[in-house]
Amino acid sequence: MIKKRTAFFGAIILIVFTMFVTSIADNMIAIKLGDKVVITKKDYDYMVKLQKDLGKMLELKKFIKKYYYKPVDDKIFADGIIKGLFESLGDPYSVYMTKSEFDSFKTQTKGIYGGIGVIVSPGKDGYITVVAPIEDTPGERAGIISGDKIVKVNDKEVTADKLEEAVAMMKGKPGTTVDLTLIRPNNKEPIHVSIKREKIRLKTVKSRIIDNNIGYIKITMFDEKTSEDFKKHLRNLEKKNIKGLIIDLRNNPGGSLNECVKIADELLGKQIIVYTQDRTGKKEYKYSDDKKKVNYPFVILVNGGSASASEILTGAVKDTKSGVIIGTTTFGKGLVQMVDELPDGTGFRLTIAQYFTPNGNYIHGTGIKPDIVIDLPEELKGKIELSDEEDVQLQKALEVLRNKIK
Repeated sequence: MIKKRTAFFGAIILIVFTMFVTSIADNMIAIKLGDKVVITKKDYDYMVKLQKDLGKMLELKKFIKKYYYKPVDDKIFADGIIKGLFESLGDPYSVYMTKSEFDSFKTQTKGIYGGIGVIVSPGKDGYITVVAPIEDTPGERAGIISGDKIVKVNDKEVTADKLEEAVAMMKGKPGTTVDLTLIRPNNKEPIHVSIKREKIRLKTVKSRIIDNNIGYIKITMFDEKTSEDFKKHLRNLEKKNIKGLIIDLRNNPGGSLNECVKIADELLGKQIIVYTQDRTGKKEYKYSDDKKKVNYPFVILVNGGSASASEILTGAVKDTKSGVIIGTTTFGKGLVQMVDELPDGTGFRLTIAQYFTPNGNYIHGTGIKPDIVIDLPEELKGKIELSDEEDVQLQKALEVLRNKIK
């Protein structure tokens, strides 16, 4: 009886010990035995799956290295594979950038670089699309307009999936020249322009007085100093006792969401400006923090070149009926990207959320229709500078404000 009991407890101890050892083995990352490595079954299964997923790519890499007509640098392979990873998403706003491309991207966001001053975006049709030329830059003076498609840079074909490469080609030392080939809607023949690069210094805010008591502020894009500059210009106009305000966001391609919200603080008072939603459905709201708001009527001017952060401000104003939107339907970019730099100096942009106006409108691909739709005459589109009298959208804004002031 005692022997049976002893054998029984011995068996129990052996089972427990076996389970303990197995548990340790299953959770152990790897054990090195001479020139071999023992890994967990979980890790082994993962490696087998990885081999299945990447086996074709690795075999083709070997084939290319063996038979391609000239040597191929492994670094080119690595960058190309990662680029393909992002391109497989089918999202033109998500992109991996090599070190030189990411350096170029950072230079532009700092606000000073050598180039032609054109903001571009990957189009759904596969072409690089001009969102807007920056005011008073070589691109604007060359007659480039919103909606133009850039198909060649220095006679080399470029496409939306190589956007960063094309942007890097358009940049360069001030005084040098770059040749572009454009396709313009309603133009049968391609347009060829030769543009001399300049040092592009972005002044994002300008202001003046119109008709003695109407303030006018032009915002060309939203960079890290835009809200600060906007407040300075607005205070200077208010010291001159303006009775109404025009905020011109035409051809403004967007920029910093936080700067946009800070400007909304000055105009709208305490309320929702925009909210984002990620893949899990989680929503994050952006509020204007200040309880103050302007005590005079204002108008926002927009067109097809008004995108991203411009549309966020426009959507907040329209949904809350705080001001009047005048012009033509905006660009329609309702996606939010994160930008990050990797340890080796490369970087990436990845779309992480969609954004919605306060009333829940999703404007991606459709844009925002103004309260009052009015377009420029065909013969004035693309003209570098319009007089106040020629600018029918500005004249409509003045008319609306005068009626409200009365």
